Amino acid sequence: MTICAFRGEFLSVARDPLRDPASVRHEVDGLLVVEDGIIAARGAYADLVDRFADVPIETLPGLIVPGFVDAHVHYPQMDKIASHGEQLLDWLDRHIFPAEKAFANKAHASSVAEAFLDELLRNGTTSALVYPTVHEVSVDALFEAALARDMRIISGKVLMDLGPDGLSDTLASGRAETEALIRRWRGRGRLGYAVTPRFALASSDVQLADAGALLADNPGILMHTHLAENVREVSAVAARFADSLDYLDAYDRFGLVTSRSVFAHGVHLPDRACARLAETGAGIAVCPSSNLFLGSGFFHFAQADRHGVKLGLGTDIGAGTTFSMLHTAGLAYQAGLAREYPLDPFRALWLATGGSAALLHIEDKIGALEVGQEADFVVLDDASTPLLARRTAGVPLAARLFALQILGDDRAVRRTYIMGNLAWDRDA
Repeated sequence: MTICAFRGEFLSVARDPLRDPASVRHEVDGLLVVEDGIIAARGAYADLVDRFADVPIETLPGLIVPGFVDAHVHYPQMDKIASHGEQLLDWLDRHIFPAEKAFANKAHASSVAEAFLDELLRNGTTSALVYPTVHEVSVDALFEAALARDMRIISGKVLMDLGPDGLSDTLASGRAETEALIRRWRGRGRLGYAVTPRFALASSDVQLADAGALLADNPGILMHTHLAENVREVSAVAARFADSLDYLDAYDRFGLVTSRSVFAHGVHLPDRACARLAETGAGIAVCPSSNLFLGSGFFHFAQADRHGVKLGLGTDIGAGTTFSMLHTAGLAYQAGLAREYPLDPFRALWLATGGSAALLHIEDKIGALEVGQEADFVVLDDASTPLLARRTAGVPLAARLFALQILGDDRAVRRTYIMGNLAWDRDA
């Protein structure tokens, strides 16, 4: 048994503060006690120090928050970040599909996976729901690298039997490879599996139906795909699935809308679809950076709140232009404001931590720095740049947090801890 403790300023938001303002928890001078990677105690330093007098204590400078949870990101796309000139469908054809074909090579996939996970840690992201490619080895490469870092990563082979040459599977190969990957990786370390049809246009009806069957046959795994991201995409889906009520219904008919379904984007949804998401418990990973970069639009927070849709936050690399969930939270504020919705900074933090954890059904494990959870946390430096230091000096907590979200990025991440162990140190 190993036990240690960390002293510092702690901030977490366990539940949606819009509905439960008391969920914001803040200790100006707090103590976090970690036993074998699990949080054994948290509270005011003065209240706990005598109880843990024999435990070594490390004082951490900065604001300590739960490790960020990226609810939607593509690891094979990291080397195509900042690719110019197209909206979604043309961007995929011109930039992304050619790059993803290279992931048939295990050595290439492993090299990118290593760099990708290091970039997550450098930005304070400790858990993520990750798209690989259609290739089975792309999942193996990611899971091997995540297992070595003890990160909580969920992923699954992309299903796309209507994909381009070199980036397509079949009904039979998609099922066989998915089942093999589930057998090989499920339950290992902190890994999780997600059935992953790329999006409605990339799979035949029979493959979408089989994805629903795979989901039903494997309780406890997630379903991860894209939904209503771009106007042209929505029109193409409506043309193909002409008898569907809307884009979500095109998935629903195949058993893909369940309480364990995570849909990225949801920018262009009718009220009926939002009501159905809420009814089933399915949720949306909001991706403001990529929505802006590809000209897709602005997520409608007020509409989602009106229906009670479950939400998380994703970077969506490589259409997204930053790995920083901190900065992505700030972009979510800007996207919200475009629809006259001023996202509260504490709710933005919740979206990036506890909200995304709940969306991925791992809120019992991570996201709030509560007793019994895994000790994944980030030390933020609100004086990491001269401008940020000026803006945060002497201001209340909400203003400090908001400034970090708007002005901060990877430079504001001083340290990242995984299960109580230092995984990234900016100053090392």
